Amino acid sequence: MKKINLAITGCMGRMGQQLIKSANKDKTFKITSLTESRRINKRIFGVSPEINSINAFKKANVIIDFTVPKCTLEILKIAFKLKKKVVIGTTGFTKKEEKLIKRFSNKIPILKAGNMSLGVNLLMYLTEITSRSLGKTFLSKVYEVHHKHKKDYPSGTALMLGKGIAVGKNKEFYSIIGKKYLNKKSFPYGNKVNFNSIRKGDVIGEHEVSFSSGKEIVKLNHESFDRALYSEGALAAAKWLSNKKSGLYSMRDLLNFK
Repeated sequence: MKKINLAITGCMGRMGQQLIKSANKDKTFKITSLTESRRINKRIFGVSPEINSINAFKKANVIIDFTVPKCTLEILKIAFKLKKKVVIGTTGFTKKEEKLIKRFSNKIPILKAGNMSLGVNLLMYLTEITSRSLGKTFLSKVYEVHHKHKKDYPSGTALMLGKGIAVGKNKEFYSIIGKKYLNKKSFPYGNKVNFNSIRKGDVIGEHEVSFSSGKEIVKLNHESFDRALYSEGALAAAKWLSNKKSGLYSMRDLLNFK
């Protein structure tokens, strides 16, 4: 079987390092390039990290990107020129940046997910169903916990779950975003969806969606214990995307959730 040539961006970051470990264990892939935003004077599993460029990505079949929005958009510009497929795990995009990604996907295949975990994507699916089933009489909110080094908040996963609530209510996502709290011990339900983000220790990821009528509460939650589940999910996404034409895809497409 012909191997998929893989480029991993942000190779010195937490997810970059995990992706390298997982990809080296998976015989489907050959890592042809590793990139960072700065010069790295060492080889990693025989590959010398480079700065993002046309030369760095020209041998790749698929690029996996877990960086920051500004870097992701720079990578997409290069991928667009080279007609490369891109898996995006980066989070924290603005509405304008989301539109740019959609525009790039008109010409190249892109799979974008705020979370690559099977369990989290199932949680989002269940969130949509619950939001639709409970209707207008229930208010909702989203709680999440991540390690102290995570900069963006709410997390991409928390925003995914907020979008699931919006889909269930048949509303536009940005119209239902409420207050965004950081490190609060408790936070209220609201007419819009409020978010509370906790940053502490080395927590990999905890997410909870709550629905309340005032008389009862329904909770859906998910906990991650091993960062490898995200890298393995991203590699599954890269395999799936390698046979796709241009378009903007999600883990939901891969998992075939209706």
